Amino acid sequence: MATHSRKAVVVGGGPVGCLSAMALARMGWDVEIYEARPDLRLPSSKSLSQQRSINLAISSRGIAALQAIDPAATERFMQTVIPMRGRMIHDKHGKLDSQLYDMDGQCINSVDRALLNEGLLDEASAVQNIRLFFKHKVQAVDFDQRVITIRDVKADKDVRVKFDFCIGADGSYSVVRRQLMRIVRMDYHQEYIPHEYLELKMPAGTDADGKSTFLLDPNHLHIWPRHSFMLIALPNKDKSFTCTLFAPTADFERLRSREAILTWFKIQFPDALWLIGAETILECFAKNPRSSLISTKLKPYHYKDRAVLLGDAAHSMVPFYGQGLNCGLEDVRVLDTLLRDENVDSRAAVSDPGRDSAVDIRLANALDRYSSGRHEDLVAICDLAMDNFVEMRHSVTTPAYVFRKMLDDFLYWSCSTKHMSVATLGPLLSRIPFSAHEPSGWIPLYTMVTFRPDISYAMAKKKAQRQSRVVSSIGWVGTTFFGITFLGITCVALSRRLRSQG
Repeated sequence: MATHSRKAVVVGGGPVGCLSAMALARMGWDVEIYEARPDLRLPSSKSLSQQRSINLAISSRGIAALQAIDPAATERFMQTVIPMRGRMIHDKHGKLDSQLYDMDGQCINSVDRALLNEGLLDEASAVQNIRLFFKHKVQAVDFDQRVITIRDVKADKDVRVKFDFCIGADGSYSVVRRQLMRIVRMDYHQEYIPHEYLELKMPAGTDADGKSTFLLDPNHLHIWPRHSFMLIALPNKDKSFTCTLFAPTADFERLRSREAILTWFKIQFPDALWLIGAETILECFAKNPRSSLISTKLKPYHYKDRAVLLGDAAHSMVPFYGQGLNCGLEDVRVLDTLLRDENVDSRAAVSDPGRDSAVDIRLANALDRYSSGRHEDLVAICDLAMDNFVEMRHSVTTPAYVFRKMLDDFLYWSCSTKHMSVATLGPLLSRIPFSAHEPSGWIPLYTMVTFRPDISYAMAKKKAQRQSRVVSSIGWVGTTFFGITFLGITCVALSRRLRSQG
């Protein structure tokens, strides 16, 4: 019997959607990407692509995922990033404190959101068995009949598209997820934090020769922590910085007038006020939208052999661990390894009268393994991202945090195994989701999450909790020792005083 390549539809043309389409196309599927927005690569779409804030920070997990799917594209992409080797903390007086991310010199990488998306769209467009459709909005999905109804905005009509497999990569407010919830007993939790964010832009400076230059060290992620709120800045290739202000909604509500905004910045971020410029700050407050921060958790992520949710559609998280993008790209890598492990076939019989009701057991098994195996990891990173907000806006300035980081680094240096780079781990991670065994030695939580893609998020969290108990024990031992020493000195002094009085 003749066969043909099966069709996969990917809803969402963001980085996760593009990479998942490339992964399926590499396996032989015919793939169609449907994106509700216009093509971001068109000049008319540039202003739209600049509406979303928060530069992306891609680290080892995201890079490992890109390499597993398309090594050549990854090499081209990495030429556009700016490495950041640590945090630069700015206090209220302009004093700077550099806190390196990793003792081995590993970096996270700043990348413009639009440039990343455009680059992956170019890569997907170049693949022969991928087709892209823009201004196509999903209206409904019948997963049992394998039909998706899409509104062609330009033609002003609905089209019905048959598919074999559907990937929902359409973001935090996913239409595919809403459709799945009609037929899947899905546990779903959504939480808004009481903070919002606003984008600001720090322009490039000018050096003595009149050339553009960075006003801050470009190889750091700059943070102005202020307890309940903070400002961050990430470098861009044009020598500017994208700044993002995170603050409680109540604080934003008080910043309504020109005087209130500038007075607040003068008190809280005096150096940033000078670097960004008063008029630029006022213009950003007037024109840029304030956006909410949401965290979502759900289970399961799939339905039979018909559909799966990836990226923000499955796990929106607050951006304070820099793992939203990395986790979404890792979703694709993990799914790809499971599909290959189950030997999922991209070919199907041309004439199959039971096609709508038949279930591809291999594909169904791969998706079931994805839902059951990925859930603990996604819950772990959503929780870690929430916890890291407190660290970034407050803890990094405290003596306790500085001491803990020094102790972490010392134990890592003295007890850890050899450094593991993405290049070293790449061949392993293209075959299996993660290492099955917990790594030996002492590894700081940030290093495990950011620079060790072979360690799952859940395993990293569990190992860090055990290490934290050790540190707490060390703290209690130290406190007890100094307490006993102090008590002994006090008793000796008191005894001498009593004898002298006698």
